[in-house]
Amino acid sequence: MGITSAIVLYAVIWFLTFLVIIPIRLETQGDKGDVVPGTHAGAPEKHFLKQKAWITTGVAAVLWAVIAGIIISGAVSVHDFDWMGMLPERQ
Repeated sequence: MGITSAIVLYAVIWFLTFLVIIPIRLETQGDKGDVVPGTHAGAPEKHFLKQKAWITTGVAAVLWAVIAGIIISGAVSVHDFDWMGMLPERQ
């Protein structure tokens, strides 16, 4: 795996993890009972984005290390996903 592939893999894992972590412990205006006029009741009251971004960075680093280790070890390769037989044979 090249450096560009590793960076792209980390970015994809980071954003997917961030999208999973964002709704955890989200406090909405409707939950607090203090809806600002002109906003939706589901709008966040406190979102803790900075803390969630740091948590995401740590979780994504661990997931990236595991996935990159599997890819580098050769346990899984692109040829494992060639169900149609379109890739050239391994050399």
